[in-house]
Amino acid sequence: MSRHRALWMLLIPVQPASAHPQCLDFEPPFKPSWHLEFCTQYEQFGCCDQKTDNTIAERYWDIIDQLEVAGHELCADMLKEVMCQECSPYAAHLYDAEDPYTPVRELPGLCSGYCSEFHGKCRHVVKYLTDNQLLQDTSERDVSTFCSLVDLSDQDYCYPNVLKTSDLNSNLGQVVEDPRGCLQLCLTEVANNLRNPVLMLHSGDDTHRMFIAEQVGFVWVYLRDGSRLEQPFLDMSGEVLTTPWLGDERGFLGMAFHPKYRDNGRFFIYYSIQVNSKLEKVRISEMKVSAYDMNVADPYSERVILEIEEPAANHNGGQLLFGFDGCLYIFTGDGGKAGDPFGKYGNSQNKTALLGKVLRIDVDGSDPSGRHYRIPPDNPFLGDPDARPEVYAYGVRNMWRCSVDRGDPVSRYGRGRIFCGDVGQNRYEEIDIIVKGGNYGWRAKEGFECYDMKLFLFNSSVTGGYVYRGCESPNLNGLYIFGDFMSGRIMALEEDKTTGQWKEKSVCMGDTKTCSFPGLINHHHKFIISFAEDEAGELYFLATAYPSAMSPFGTVFKFMDPSRRAPPGKCKQKPLPVKVRGKKFPFVPRECKSPEFTITFLSSSSYMTVLDINEKPTRPPPRKLKLTTKPLVTSSQVKPTTTAASTMTTTTATLTTKSTGALKWKSPDKKAKKKNKLKPWGKNKMLNKQEVKKKNALQQKSREESKKIAVIKPDKDKVKPKTNQTATDNLKTNTLKTSNSLKDNAFNTKKKTAERKGTQKQIRLEKNSIKMKESAAEYHAFMNKTKTNLNVKSNRTMRNQLQVKNKQARVSKAL
Repeated sequence: MSRHRALWMLLIPVQPASAHPQCLDFEPPFKPSWHLEFCTQYEQFGCCDQKTDNTIAERYWDIIDQLEVAGHELCADMLKEVMCQECSPYAAHLYDAEDPYTPVRELPGLCSGYCSEFHGKCRHVVKYLTDNQLLQDTSERDVSTFCSLVDLSDQDYCYPNVLKTSDLNSNLGQVVEDPRGCLQLCLTEVANNLRNPVLMLHSGDDTHRMFIAEQVGFVWVYLRDGSRLEQPFLDMSGEVLTTPWLGDERGFLGMAFHPKYRDNGRFFIYYSIQVNSKLEKVRISEMKVSAYDMNVADPYSERVILEIEEPAANHNGGQLLFGFDGCLYIFTGDGGKAGDPFGKYGNSQNKTALLGKVLRIDVDGSDPSGRHYRIPPDNPFLGDPDARPEVYAYGVRNMWRCSVDRGDPVSRYGRGRIFCGDVGQNRYEEIDIIVKGGNYGWRAKEGFECYDMKLFLFNSSVTGGYVYRGCESPNLNGLYIFGDFMSGRIMALEEDKTTGQWKEKSVCMGDTKTCSFPGLINHHHKFIISFAEDEAGELYFLATAYPSAMSPFGTVFKFMDPSRRAPPGKCKQKPLPVKVRGKKFPFVPRECKSPEFTITFLSSSSYMTVLDINEKPTRPPPRKLKLTTKPLVTSSQVKPTTTAASTMTTTTATLTTKSTGALKWKSPDKKAKKKNKLKPWGKNKMLNKQEVKKKNALQQKSREESKKIAVIKPDKDKVKPKTNQTATDNLKTNTLKTSNSLKDNAFNTKKKTAERKGTQKQIRLEKNSIKMKESAAEYHAFMNKTKTNLNVKSNRTMRNQLQVKNKQARVSKAL
């Protein structure tokens, strides 16, 4: 017998990793698509892509320019280190931005030793890094006061300790395994309230819609935004044979879209029927989409392709899929009961029977005998008088859920392989790779062993899955992920490409810390019905809490690797538009936490997210410096304060320190206290509706007043036009002059920007030369020259802006 089966081997337990990398946007880190020019230490793995890296670099050089004008020591290296912590894989920990309920820092957490050095060399740069008055004031005070504010309670995550902790960096970016060897993954809920969802599939037409079929015979359309259409795509509930009995295997079982569905609108279905209230069959039919609505099937288009009698109520198979060869593959069960008791060899080993088989047909033509399909000329038993020509492989018991491997995204390795989960009788569940003419043993064998009828009844039932070929979780690429219907266990198989053997990798849900990202959960319903793949290759599974065709507890979950994601923008899709005629129901998660809970789980049976799905990142927009032409106060002009009881220069409030070292904020004014209190970045600039209306009204009033002034105020340089024609001519002339002037100014601005960048580059080169020569006289002369050049350019810029404003006022006056 030729068999292709995955070999399972248990992994050796490894030490648990406590690492929980997380970025400021509440997402796992990633490897940038290209190298980073500025924060190069994080170009292999971190939280910055090229765009963010460039933004940090621009902010850095703006600060350097300000420091040069002010005559400060540059403090360049430490400033760069601190600013680049936004790119650290542990940026969320460094900034206390792991959730929106903690005060978010505007400076990363600095370890005490490093903080003392930073304060000694770079305290004058704090005002350029944050608008927070408390941080600015304490930076001018003693080192202990400042460092107590920027310290972290967890010393493993402060900088630079976070780089030295082996537990945090040993498996950075890899799928984390727990002590039992389970791969820790997280889930996202994407659909719910379904009645025993037996399959989910896409139509392959670039719309990225998902079609979810319920066992009772309904097929629903889900859009990319998660919403469900009110009208079902297909309603076969009147034809499908099913019951509310627990574990009934009959019903709507399979569906497959034609490879050219976008052009021909054809799809195929597999379901149970009953004839004359007695004879049971499985039916494979062809149908078409409606010519008037792309989200509804034509109910009158059904054409029966094949019907097979079922001698028992169980083992109905039910998988339909198209291979990359364009043929339709049909997977049937062995007919039911236990031990395939039908005939001398059973249905599975009898090649003249269609039960217990993998069938392969060509649905793009008809046969002279009257069949609505053709037999592919390369089917293995085409000329065998003791076999049906449709048979492609045999010896299967009840294959439940098969998939086609789309292949490695780069090498295409594995493309076209068909994986199936075959439910065992007593002891063994199988994962098979389907090959032409293959005999998969049943009933002669169960798994690799001879079948023994005296063994106990099975308490497991394999559900076949998919080889992950998506984009969002690169670590999972090549893993075949599947599950067990009865136990709810999720597993994975990893291929050794050298030997062709497969070994088992158990998959577990990550703990609370591992899955602390918005919208993620780490529990699922026990009964795993099916697995699914969307049009982009991302992987899902369908499960229920009560395996009855009528129970509305079916939920769809999506897999996510919490340790590493693809670079932002890499996995973006451009789906074709979907014309929706009826209503849409927005997705409302049911497996999330209740509003009164935040971080902790209720119990092992609870389905909660650590953070809400719609939580906004707490990261603020990068602070933009307001450049000024006035000379800034140099460090020599500032009178430093050395005691903790000194009065702050910018506020009447004071800081007091207890013997415990804890800081307390005192203020005689409660409003001032509220104003100066540290707030989360995501909430500190939000206004209520009344404030927004009041602000808009004031802005509108200001605009109206300025408009009136522009019209009424006389222009001393112009004579009031006597006629409308003269006014029109003057308006055209002034508009043309203004337009040309604006173009000239835009050209000059670009030119000056280029000159400024060149000047910055030259400054940096000459600065390095000065450091090498260690000549103080040359350095101060160079700095004076720089200040003069920048002031001249700034004055020149202000004059240009004033000229533009005057000309715009003249245009407004003419209007």
